[in-house]
Amino acid sequence: MTRTVLVTGSSRGLGAAIGKTLSQQGFQVVINYYKSKDAAEKLVSEIGKENAVAIQADVTNRSEVDRLIKEATEYFGQIDVVVNNALVDFKFDPNKQKAFTELTWDDYQKQLDGTLKAAFNVVQSVIPQFIGRQNGSIISIGTNLYQNPVVPYHEYTTAKAGLIGFTRNIASELGQYGIKANVVSGGLLKTTDASAETTPEVFDVIAQSTPLKKVTTPQDVANMVAYLSSENADGITGQNFTVDGGLTMN
Repeated sequence: MTRTVLVTGSSRGLGAAIGKTLSQQGFQVVINYYKSKDAAEKLVSEIGKENAVAIQADVTNRSEVDRLIKEATEYFGQIDVVVNNALVDFKFDPNKQKAFTELTWDDYQKQLDGTLKAAFNVVQSVIPQFIGRQNGSIISIGTNLYQNPVVPYHEYTTAKAGLIGFTRNIASELGQYGIKANVVSGGLLKTTDASAETTPEVFDVIAQSTPLKKVTTPQDVANMVAYLSSENADGITGQNFTVDGGLTMN
């Protein structure tokens, strides 16, 4: 049976790469977007309307998430996998990143809402159908920066680190229902909208620091997400998979 995957924040960047890769590997894909309607609809046309649908929703808003889950379920019949990918208003710009002494709690709260609150909303909204079928998979996009803060993106990294605790608790409680939960933590991606302002010097330092002598690409992360979305990964839960060319080793 074809699996349906909801990817939040997937009209562009890493989310779009994940959506395309999933479709190429035989999944049906729900493309969620907030403002980028044209990009989302273009992606659907590239994949094909029989295998993809674009649905607008602000994932930090629970009522909109409930509508997203309802519409996606009605379109494809069910949701088998959710990928918490949405990134809310953050740029990897080492020249403009605030020093810790300049940050406010609002800076942290914005990232906590965009990362943890969004994941909470999506997971809690979809979980009744996962429990009903005794199966389902939750995949959240993290970062290797929590292990190795090459650039101290304080608020972003803190929120993403929280995803690991969130995920492991979900995995522990919901495993009895056949539900899996994992994190895919990529390195700094070359290149997405979020990393467009990252200087070549930073990318070069990262590349030379990895055993593979390369910077992580969106495709590298998308491949791992696709694997975890498949039946081949049905025995895996509570894990954090780091995809960064070996820059950080667990």
